Amino acid sequence: MTAQRACGVGDVAVSAALKVELDGIDVAIVKDSAGAIHAIGDNCTHGDISLSEGFVEDETIECWAHGSQFALRSGKPLNLPAFEPVPVFPVTIVGDDVLVDVQNPLNLN
Repeated sequence: MTAQRACGVGDVAVSAALKVELDGIDVAIVKDSAGAIHAIGDNCTHGDISLSEGFVEDETIECWAHGSQFALRSGKPLNLPAFEPVPVFPVTIVGDDVLVDVQNPLNLN
């Protein structure tokens, strides 16, 4: 795994997202309502809008511009207008560090 530090665990609030760039890829680090941390592609597949500026609820993130929701575990859109998934990246927590492997997406092989 080629994971690298994306942020600290405490850098992301519950039900919020933080945009980071890793290897030239925009990634949204998201802490869902249960406190689990996810890493997904930051760009909405419908309108190239930053998902980290959207709304987090339970295990979903919603694009603020057009309302498409994406499942944080699978990257799949849950409603229109988006119909293509966003990449989901492996996350490892080591101490207070959130490590993300952007070279090996879990869902877009």
